[in-house]
Amino acid sequence: MTKLALIGFGEVGQTLADDLLAAGRVTLSAWDIAFPDQRSGPSEAARRRPSVRAASGAADAVRDASLVVCAVTAASDLEAARAVAEGIGAAVPYLDLNSASPGTKQAAAAIIDGAGGSYLEAAVMAPIGPRRVASPILLGGTRAHELAPALVALGFTGVRAYADTVGPASATKMCRSVMIKGIEALLAESMLAARHYGVEDDVLNSLSDLLPVGDWHKLARYMISRSIEHGVRRAEEMREVARTVQEAGVEPWMTRACVERQEWAPRHWAALEHDTIAPFLDAMRAARDNTPD
Repeated sequence: MTKLALIGFGEVGQTLADDLLAAGRVTLSAWDIAFPDQRSGPSEAARRRPSVRAASGAADAVRDASLVVCAVTAASDLEAARAVAEGIGAAVPYLDLNSASPGTKQAAAAIIDGAGGSYLEAAVMAPIGPRRVASPILLGGTRAHELAPALVALGFTGVRAYADTVGPASATKMCRSVMIKGIEALLAESMLAARHYGVEDDVLNSLSDLLPVGDWHKLARYMISRSIEHGVRRAEEMREVARTVQEAGVEPWMTRACVERQEWAPRHWAALEHDTIAPFLDAMRAARDNTPD
């Protein structure tokens, strides 16, 4: 696996590119649907990395690749698979890092395998920032156990073969997201209301008594800020989470509400200027009061 193709050149794609190139074991091509816009973030990021060949399309990026890594938004999972299918080589592994439901992943697998490629489900089980290419990843698919050691050798040291079928790895990640993204949304709603009544400190202190996980003031600001920074992407993921829950025969009432709160959060970017919880919440409330729903 020395010739890699990255599909999607956002935060995850750029992080992987930097780490894999730093290891000095691969050559990289990349494609992002934003590349035609020379002023887009992905275009500018590619220009800053002359070692990355910016392709003219997905099929061009994956031509002659020995490994394809797909890191696009959840809503683009199937679209990316269809685009790659036009150029992927026989038996070339396709590592799907996208946050999508088991059903969506199975549909993507049918597209890639039907084109002669070799689909690998990959569920990233932590934010990509702290551990980067070494982030914990659950691997699924018929070749998961076979290919996991090669991915580890390449630098994906957090990879673990999880299942011989496509679906269980994504189900694990999606069900986890019900909790993690749900807590973010609940904290935002709780804290905004508590700040109105001037009781946010007492609410957070009571949470410390019930759930002793450290400094709840810092944790609340951190978790709400994650929604502000990444809410658009999180909302897309939570739509896939809702699909996952529904595929299990459970009505996703809580998850659907979480989609709305995550989608709402990025309107409040100015709040990130504040490090402590009270002014942080005040800035969010001010933006809320002046932003039509």
